[in-house]
Amino acid sequence: MDHALGHRLRDGQFPAPSETRHTGVLIVGGGISGLSAAWRLAKAGVDDFLVLDMESEAGGNSRGGQSPLVAYPWGAHYLPLPTREAVHVRELLAELGVLQGDPAAARPTYDERYLCATPQERVYRHGLWEEGLLPQRGIDAGEREQQQRFHERMEALKQARGRDGRRLFALPMALSSRDPEWLALDRISFAQWLRDNGFTAPTLHWLANYACRDDYGMTHDQVSAWAGLHYFACRNGEAANASPDTVITAPDGNAWLARALAQKAGDRVLTGATVWRIEENKTNATVDAFFQAKTIRFAARQVIWAAPAFVLPRVWPGIPSELKAAALAGDYAPWLTANLHLSDLPEERYGAPAAWDNVFYDSPGLGYVTATHQLIRRHLPGTVFTYYRALHELAPAEGRRLLLETPRAAWAEGILAELERVHPDIRRLTTRLDIFRNGHAMRRPVPGSLFGGQREKLANFRSRRITLAHADLSGFSLFEEAQYRGVVAAERIRGGNIS
Repeated sequence: MDHALGHRLRDGQFPAPSETRHTGVLIVGGGISGLSAAWRLAKAGVDDFLVLDMESEAGGNSRGGQSPLVAYPWGAHYLPLPTREAVHVRELLAELGVLQGDPAAARPTYDERYLCATPQERVYRHGLWEEGLLPQRGIDAGEREQQQRFHERMEALKQARGRDGRRLFALPMALSSRDPEWLALDRISFAQWLRDNGFTAPTLHWLANYACRDDYGMTHDQVSAWAGLHYFACRNGEAANASPDTVITAPDGNAWLARALAQKAGDRVLTGATVWRIEENKTNATVDAFFQAKTIRFAARQVIWAAPAFVLPRVWPGIPSELKAAALAGDYAPWLTANLHLSDLPEERYGAPAAWDNVFYDSPGLGYVTATHQLIRRHLPGTVFTYYRALHELAPAEGRRLLLETPRAAWAEGILAELERVHPDIRRLTTRLDIFRNGHAMRRPVPGSLFGGQREKLANFRSRRITLAHADLSGFSLFEEAQYRGVVAAERIRGGNIS
């Protein structure tokens, strides 16, 4: 979120409405949830809708950038092979020609241009690169045995079902088992679950910690054990022409997906529109938005709120008290992304060859992805590294303060110093370094947050005129979750005949 606009929204200094526009459905938020709601409405033949987004470009956490050389991501940068439960992801990929043949096939074929080229990932540890994410060099037999046992346990959990017949950990999460025995894992941390199950190996705890930092912006001792296991056990998608651990990606990460969804909505997406007030009436809902230097009042028969939940109480004075409590019950992980534009590929340290995802074992950052990795048949004079860092070591409010107050030059110096331990010539090759600070990157799945009542209130809420749609309703931020919540919201209001 643009922090200047966000702070203006917090302070509430906007002019009164100067005109009123009418629409059937108004979708507030042009991230993946809002765009997916629009996609579903358009597919159903509904064209009386608008999407408002406060940023200059729709896409939310899936936005990307474009240099003269290559496109690159600003946030989300891959999809795992879609599971059979992720029917909407498969449907979209089929529309785009990426999934070829029957979207319901157990092992579909995918366009190889979007399957991550090998090597897919490597980890830098003790001065050497190792292929894959789980380090193998220099560990003893006992630790190897634990690694193997952990792998076998996750494979078993991928297939396991609860007493209600559902998979324990499905993607989207709403389709997971509601077996109380397994939901109870939400009450402890992922680190505690590992210890309780005899997993004490340092490399396993590092892997679990990395996974939680990467997807949730938190350490594994801060994350719900259910969410931690979901990361490893929900991804069981397969392909006819790729191994199960292959991911779907492009030079600009998931931005191509966001653009495809936005194109389905066409000129009904209005960017630069900051919604600052919502009122629900008997005949419609009114939404006041600051757009093109004035406030426009939109009168809609239905509103889909597809923006982060914590903003809703600030703009809806009449919000029901229970919904307000649920919206404010969670916190958000602060996050930093940097794109380093390089004139050439940097010098490599020893070990495994350059990969798409390059992870640091002992470092404040998570590592970087390489934008040109998918362009293996083209010889380009440079590349873009997208560096990621979750501010997991700080309380969220403190992390947001640090993001806001630390000068760009200080962030840039820290990132270059971190990277030159791995690539000694990185400073000389960096021609540009852009930094993106996201104070509310993703809702934090802390223990007790997923099945303690408040998240379910968000997911189940619907008034006569207002329906919610956002990954916040799942309790954590993934493309599949955001898309699912947007589609569900669109189908709910269609079921009510959008009247």
